[in-house]
Amino acid sequence: MVAALALYPFVYALLVASPLGTEAETLLPRVDTMVGVFYFGLFAMSFDFVSGYTGYLSFGHAIFYGTGAYFVVLAANGQVPLLAPGTPFMLMLLLAGLLAVAIALAIGALSFRLSGVYFAMITLGFAQVAYVFVRGWDYVSENPKDGAAVSTDVHPDGFDVGIPWIDALNLEIGRLTGDTVEFLFVSLSGTEVSYYMVGLVVLVCYLAMQRLIHSPFGTVLLAIRENEERAEAVGYEPFQFKLAAFAISGFFAAVAGGLSGGYGRSVAPDSSMYFLVTGDALLASIIGGFGTLAGPLYGRLFDETVREFLSKRGSGGGLLPYLRDHLPASVIEADLVGGLTVGGAIETFLNGHASLYVGVIFVLFVLYVPNGLLGTVRDRLGGTVAKQLPDYLDRYRRD
Repeated sequence: MVAALALYPFVYALLVASPLGTEAETLLPRVDTMVGVFYFGLFAMSFDFVSGYTGYLSFGHAIFYGTGAYFVVLAANGQVPLLAPGTPFMLMLLLAGLLAVAIALAIGALSFRLSGVYFAMITLGFAQVAYVFVRGWDYVSENPKDGAAVSTDVHPDGFDVGIPWIDALNLEIGRLTGDTVEFLFVSLSGTEVSYYMVGLVVLVCYLAMQRLIHSPFGTVLLAIRENEERAEAVGYEPFQFKLAAFAISGFFAAVAGGLSGGYGRSVAPDSSMYFLVTGDALLASIIGGFGTLAGPLYGRLFDETVREFLSKRGSGGGLLPYLRDHLPASVIEADLVGGLTVGGAIETFLNGHASLYVGVIFVLFVLYVPNGLLGTVRDRLGGTVAKQLPDYLDRYRRD
């Protein structure tokens, strides 16, 4: 999958330039869409880290995502005390994650006194308090309801991803221009550079969470999810492990939010702090596979692909403009029933209704694919792909 994602921009460009270019633009997500899939997929994975592996649904996870996004934007504008506007982006991500850890410990210390629906509701309450607070906080912007943006006067360029203070090992994300970058004899656009650098950060974070899940710490989390009373009976303190998992999850959620703020160069409370942001992470986790860690990334990719396919963009990409451009006029103007033409039916059922169809797909997943995309694949293989693939290849060679 890493290799496939690494080749995606080149494959996408080749397909778009081919005779099947229109169909490729219609069916495949754009490269800039994939950048959003990466950083929000990391947020969804951080949500799955605590909710999928402990069984405690955190409906307030958007607090940490928004914390990372606001911290990066405000730090870039020189509004964070003790941090100069030129602070390396990677250091800002680290500090945003540590701030989220402190917030997670404070929230978790109260919330984990409860369980089940009560835990979900108290975390939702914290999220709403944070959302209202930030939305009305004059410090973040002259117009708080619209959020904040990176000032071009203070920070005119994109943000460097790499090793701080070593220019040769840094590339910019969120570039303001469409200039190309020469890297390893390959010419990359600004969007493609952002794709690879954001993807690299997400990959490192995923590997770190994966290592934690497969450590003794992760085994205890699974024990708590399956039977918390029994885990406590054998000598573990569930509260401490749940709180630690919550803090770790908050750290990676803040990193995802920081990537969002850095790439988009702006942040708004409705797109970062609102509880529906957590709802999108839950949607990605269920579609991709709850308790699989990588599944939420695939779930977000599936979600964004469907939304872009059913988008109402006027030119290129999406089913609606494709049908407008390729159906003959005689078909568009043909009457169906009651004076409704084919063109009118297309506009009525497709124009702006992507969320409706995504909701229908979500219901179908809950009913018929309860383990999600990755979970179902693992069930069919009898284990994870990494563990089953060597045996499969051995059987193939013997045959």
